[in-house]
Amino acid sequence: MPAYHSMYNQDPDARVYGSIALLPIRTRIRGPAPTPADPSAMDIIDESIDLFRANSLFRNFEIKGPADRALIYLILFISDCLTKIATARVPMSQNEAVKQLSTYAVDNFALPGDANFPLNQLYSAPRDRAEADALRSYLTQARQETAARLIEKIYINGKPSKFWLAFTKRKFMGKSLS
Repeated sequence: MPAYHSMYNQDPDARVYGSIALLPIRTRIRGPAPTPADPSAMDIIDESIDLFRANSLFRNFEIKGPADRALIYLILFISDCLTKIATARVPMSQNEAVKQLSTYAVDNFALPGDANFPLNQLYSAPRDRAEADALRSYLTQARQETAARLIEKIYINGKPSKFWLAFTKRKFMGKSLS
C-alpha cells in the first residue's frame, strides 16, 4: 500500500525554495505564505494533520514533487509536537500545550543544507541568503499555524486524545526534526 501524497504537487503557481514548495496557508499569523484562492478549501496544514496518522506508519516515502517535501516536513513537525505533549511528566493541559508548542514553533531550527538538518539527502539547500531567510520565515509561519491547529484537533475536553498520542511511538521514515 503506497503512502498518501500531497494534492498540491501539481500546483504550477507554487514558489520553491530549497526544494520545498511555499504553498498557500489559511492563517492569522503574519508571514510570507500566500493566501489561498479558496479560503474554504483544505490547505497544506490541514492536509498534513489529516495524513499524519496514515503516513506515520510508512518507513519509505516516494517524493513526487515539492509539495511532498513540505508535507514531510510538517508531518515530522507534528510528530515532534506530539512527542513533547506525550513525554511531559504531568499530562499537559490545553493551555500548557499552547505555550509549549508555540515556543517550540518559533525556536531556532535547522534548514535544508545545514549540518544538523536530518533530511539533507532529500532536500536541496536554498540558493542564497535571501532565499534561506524567506524559507525560514515561511516554515516558522507554517509551524506556528500547525501547532495551533494540532492542539485544537487533539485536545478533547482539556485532555489530549490517546488515539493521537499513540502515534508518538512511530517515527515517519524513521526520522525526527529534533
